[in-house]
Amino acid sequence: MGKIRRSFTEQEIQVLESNPSVLRVSEKNITYSSAFKMDAVRANQAGATPIEIFSLAGFDMGLIGQETPKKCLQRWRKIHASLGETGLLEERRGKGSSGRPNSSERSAEERLRLAEARIKLLEAENELLKKLEALERQHPNDNRLPSSERFQLINQVVRKHGLRRLTRYLCKLAEVSTSGYYRWCTAEEKRQLREFADERDGVLIKAHYDALQGKVGALVIKMRLERLNGIIMNHKKIRRLMRKFRLSAVIRQANPYRKMAKATQEHRTCPNLLKRQFDCGEPEKVLLTDITYLRYGNGQWAYLSCVKDGATREILAHYLSSTLEVSLVKRTLQRLLDRLEGSVHPEAVIHSDQGFHYTHLQVRSMIAESGFKQSMSRKGNCWDNASMETFFGHMKDELEYKECTSLHELRVRVNEYITYYNTERYQWTLKKMTPDEYRSHLIAA
Repeated sequence: MGKIRRSFTEQEIQVLESNPSVLRVSEKNITYSSAFKMDAVRANQAGATPIEIFSLAGFDMGLIGQETPKKCLQRWRKIHASLGETGLLEERRGKGSSGRPNSSERSAEERLRLAEARIKLLEAENELLKKLEALERQHPNDNRLPSSERFQLINQVVRKHGLRRLTRYLCKLAEVSTSGYYRWCTAEEKRQLREFADERDGVLIKAHYDALQGKVGALVIKMRLERLNGIIMNHKKIRRLMRKFRLSAVIRQANPYRKMAKATQEHRTCPNLLKRQFDCGEPEKVLLTDITYLRYGNGQWAYLSCVKDGATREILAHYLSSTLEVSLVKRTLQRLLDRLEGSVHPEAVIHSDQGFHYTHLQVRSMIAESGFKQSMSRKGNCWDNASMETFFGHMKDELEYKECTSLHELRVRVNEYITYYNTERYQWTLKKMTPDEYRSHLIAA
């Protein structure tokens, strides 16, 4: 069997196997027939050169290599000199020149050693596949694991089981190139140096992070490093090291839901249609709505949602809840529709701030389907809904609600106050009438 320095292609293997002097061919090796070996030894003893012998046998020197005939003849003559023709008939590559023995000739100790080697290989193969599967589960969105992680797993398995001669097989199993794995191994020293540098810089970053109790980001740390330590460090590197050592700022975190809502336009705002013109002189044409917080009892909170008529100042609908869910506003709007009995002014406008509830898709859809135009205050401008804020201010001044011990008790008092506000509380700007009386006055006029 001659050792070849390069790999044969499938086409070249077929050409070599068609030669009657060849038994079989692999990517790297050629196994010659015993008859050809004996004839080659006799011809060489008679004075023929190795290249002449192989050429006469039909071998292409450019295909098998110029050195192959000489090396094969040297080995075959050595075997023939020590073991005779029987040695050439049984010749196999390996120690002892006469080749490795048949399985029947192996000792019990050698068979046990081979069995242990197979078990070790199976254990290594199983461990590598399990670790690769576990890593893939950790990266469900990635089409393929990074090669560096695969190289690291191969290296761990090779070191643990001592399978340095099976590196090529393990690389094939992990679907990476063997050359890439060896390049990764030679870069181990560089990775260690980088890891050492990361740990050193990470200590500096953590010192500033701890000094400000975690309320600091990469840019602030960069400025502090330059001013206090005289160290210039790229802010991208600082962010990388903060991620690596799990140092995240405890304030001003980006809200992923806000970004998602903006991208999907789930919470769109509306223009300010009123421009503070709350009183249009016509009942149920301009409606104002908002939510206020009521603290009662032993630190308990309740939330009151109201709808107010901009012309008559009358509270047309309200709902009190212990939570700030979207249902708070939806129930208020449903009470408003029940109050109007489906008779919505053709130019009706409902005005609010830009709060979460009023930009929510469900609330916006409910307002649009009911026949209202939606209007919103400018961002951060409470004056754009001042009439609604005025009602809440008067209610909190006049209503004794803080000593209530239950939500039911608070709800009863709020209902009583709103009834009083609509029917009994006279207002100077309403020609000294109550909201109910002023509404009747506008309708009659």
